[in-house]
Amino acid sequence: MDILRRWRIPFQILVDAIFVMFAYYGAAYFSYTSNIPNSTLIVFKNALVAFIVIYILIFYVFGIYKILWTFAGTDEFLIAIAAGIISHLVCVVLSKLMNFEIEYSIQLLAGIFAILLSCSFRILFRVHRRIQVLRGKHSRTLRKNALIVGGGAAGAIVIKEMKKSVNDEYNPVAVIDDDKYKLGTSILGVKVVGNRYCIEEISRKYSIDVILLAIPSGSTDDKKEILDICKKTDCRIQLVPGIDELFDDENILSKVRDVDVDDLLGREPVKLDMQGITDYIEDKVVLVTGGGGSIGSELCRQIVKFKPKMLIVLDIYENNAYDLQNELKYSCPDINLKTVIASVRDKKRLDSIFREYSPDVVFHAAAHKHVPLMEYSPSEAIKNNVFGTLNTAEVADKHSVKRFVLISTDKAVNPTNIMGASKRMCEMIVQAMDRVSDTEFVAVRFGNVLGSNGSVIPLFKKQIERGGPITVTHRDITRFFMTIPEAAQLVMQAGAYAQGGEVFVLDMGKPVKIYDLALDLIKLSGLKVGIDIDIEVTGLRPGEKLYEELLMDEEGLRKTTHNKIFIGRPSEINIQELREKLDELRFIIDKDGKVEIAKKISEIVTTYDNSKFVDEDKMLI
Repeated sequence: MDILRRWRIPFQILVDAIFVMFAYYGAAYFSYTSNIPNSTLIVFKNALVAFIVIYILIFYVFGIYKILWTFAGTDEFLIAIAAGIISHLVCVVLSKLMNFEIEYSIQLLAGIFAILLSCSFRILFRVHRRIQVLRGKHSRTLRKNALIVGGGAAGAIVIKEMKKSVNDEYNPVAVIDDDKYKLGTSILGVKVVGNRYCIEEISRKYSIDVILLAIPSGSTDDKKEILDICKKTDCRIQLVPGIDELFDDENILSKVRDVDVDDLLGREPVKLDMQGITDYIEDKVVLVTGGGGSIGSELCRQIVKFKPKMLIVLDIYENNAYDLQNELKYSCPDINLKTVIASVRDKKRLDSIFREYSPDVVFHAAAHKHVPLMEYSPSEAIKNNVFGTLNTAEVADKHSVKRFVLISTDKAVNPTNIMGASKRMCEMIVQAMDRVSDTEFVAVRFGNVLGSNGSVIPLFKKQIERGGPITVTHRDITRFFMTIPEAAQLVMQAGAYAQGGEVFVLDMGKPVKIYDLALDLIKLSGLKVGIDIDIEVTGLRPGEKLYEELLMDEEGLRKTTHNKIFIGRPSEINIQELREKLDELRFIIDKDGKVEIAKKISEIVTTYDNSKFVDEDKMLI
């Protein structure tokens, strides 16, 4: 076999030459009922060399000898047939020009024989490969019964790839498709057995191990519904990438990936007004505070796509800033990047940075965000979140920054915890500053982001790695979620709509039960609740809500041109009055009286419910 592989092309040429010769002699044999005249034999002797050369040259031009016939499909065999037909026609024309006296019936029959012999010979490669695959199927314990959801192009490509490989881990058993006209048909030998609502039944009937979703062009809602159905089975669930990706690599199945939590959320891809974002970022100096954090770093990744004049990453934690610096230098070597280590608490340091770089746009993402830890250390939440925002906003005003975008949170709405109340004060600061400044101050409010620092997802994954249990504070606790890239993109889009004083509210979709999220993560890890890992309900933590809101009761809501961005009615806040109240708060936090801090915050943020605030001695972290 190694010799055949090495001499594959010369071997095929030799076989084709023999086939052409046999085709013409065979055609004459059948035409003259085995008694071929000498005159015909003499003509063949003179003409066959030319005919053989024609067939081989045309086969070569059509790439017949470059095709791996072991893996060839319908397209390749159609090319071979087309090459045979053209070769036959050229031979007919040559016979006329050279006065080869060969009856056309013999030539037609010879052409048919040549095509049949050539294609049959190449089909043998496929047959040999299929025999190898069938022999390999004896090791059923190593192959997983696969159910393919989607009988379109992606599904066909995946099935074809599975059938090609002898040692592949997948054994395609059945296909699911919602097109009723496909029901009962077969795709490359695999039968379409039902629609999405049959998935549970089919999984049991055919002992399915893995379900592959091969519907890259399906809508987000459709994919989510199908995923919800698949979750009811005990099968592993995997996704097939888009058609364009499937043709990028010979090893197609290596691109199949497990379903993750992002897929289960069913969030539609964000559509951006690219020109609107370009107008306020391109060729501008952009500064991101908290640039090394989850949202801040993703903002930086998105910002560089719009070619800023300079990007300044400001963070107090040098490790994250350093990692992001290396990443951006590698992915965008031409970007003018400055990495600055500084704290938003240090107003003098901020002033010198703004004086040196003169930023046009500021995204303020620096903040403490962990609810229970901020309940334990309320003074730190105030210093970093509130006064850090005030410092950055005042410095931005002083140095004539064009636009200032605060990253806020849904926990700022009717807050029941220190962190949420501190972020509401941040919103109040930017709204008040906007009334007295030429800088356009706005805030963007959204819920939790998957995979961010402090998110439940990394915590749950670590708990699963340790063997459990997964800890959930309440069976009914719900949160809004979006992905980090989606949040960053919408923040930038909201910035394009800024006119000053707005609190932009991002559409977070439907709230998700944290308990259900834990169940999904366990399942996606290939484990079973109560058998492999347990879920433990620990009780609500101090300051924690059962659910979050995105709008305060007193705020209205109006649409923007983007279907995922809304605007809350600006609050009428006087900056001088707010500063006086913040000065009083500053005096209290210097004395570090936690209960007093909570009381003073409730005077500033009237919607803050501090009745559940627990002092240090009673804290349960």
